[in-house]
Amino acid sequence: MLENNFEISVFNEHSILIQFDFHIDEKNVDLLLFYRNLIIEKNNKSILQVINTYNSLLVIYVFDIDKIYSEKESLKELILSTEANQEFNSEVFEIPVCYDAEYGFDLELISEQNNIEISQISELHSARQYRVFFIGFLPGFPYLSHVDQRLEIKRKKRPRSSIPKGSVGIAGLQTGIYPESSPAGWQIIGKTPLHLFDKINKKSLLSAGDYVRFKPVSKSEFLEIEDQVFHESYQIQIS
Repeated sequence: MLENNFEISVFNEHSILIQFDFHIDEKNVDLLLFYRNLIIEKNNKSILQVINTYNSLLVIYVFDIDKIYSEKESLKELILSTEANQEFNSEVFEIPVCYDAEYGFDLELISEQNNIEISQISELHSARQYRVFFIGFLPGFPYLSHVDQRLEIKRKKRPRSSIPKGSVGIAGLQTGIYPESSPAGWQIIGKTPLHLFDKINKKSLLSAGDYVRFKPVSKSEFLEIEDQVFHESYQIQIS
């Protein structure tokens, strides 16, 4: 049972926003996903989608909400009356990344500002396992858990007008992957040849709660994997 440390408000005529008062960490990601799945399970005929961020759930209904107060009270009672089982079945995805200077536009900048060797950036970035907090900004864009503090760097004051699909970046302590070519304010350190979003089936490779491990690859390995991805012969490592 969750203590009353959340607020429920009307977002628009067919959505209700639930905001939780807790810090951003993996334990609370599990808690958030538990309540997301619970709401979907209990209201599967009336719910179109439940979208999570770091500390909130946006509950989107199939129809306009006629009884706003009733729906808000129903959600509140569901959360308060349910003992949260925070165990979440997560998959671990191995994402190959080439940290070559051709793809890592900001490697030199990070090296200079953080007083570390360029080679250390790929070593530090690929040394830990990251949690997918949520998918947002662009379809398939994963907001991942914190990088090593030695890699922390502010986002750009003036975003680039466009960066390539698959670019891997850092903003503050966050890291993420751009699933499409896009304007970008994050500091770019490399690129993956994998497709993070299937436009035809409208499906994201990663989901909130999953884990990501970055595997450094050489430029030649990157090009080889890119060719395999194009011919749909590359097998993503999932554990």
